Amino acid sequence: MVTFANTKSKRTRSIPIDRELEKALQIYFKRHGLFTNCMLTFSRVLDKTSIKLPAGQATHVLRHTFASHFVMRGGNILTLQKILGHTSLAMTMRYAHLSPDHLQDALRLNPLTDEGH
Repeated sequence: MVTFANTKSKRTRSIPIDRELEKALQIYFKRHGLFTNCMLTFSRVLDKTSIKLPAGQATHVLRHTFASHFVMRGGNILTLQKILGHTSLAMTMRYAHLSPDHLQDALRLNPLTDEGH
């Protein structure tokens, strides 16, 4: 698990991570210590690319990219809401249109059809 504290919403939340990522992070921490101001490093890397973002949007871009790919791979919108820490499902629904089967669920999950059983 990764625990996020001091978030914009002022709520702490924990998100499960892949075991391989956990191992890689543990190795990194043993070699280099905990992350210190990683957003400053990310911003410096962005400055060396042709990617131009409005001021203060670097973290938003990372969140948006994760959320978009999560939904495109079939992730549950309620799970995404919890991961992103949105208090309103309406905020998370901005990503629903990216789901490859977002309208097909109406057929697949319909309890009145043979497919829904």
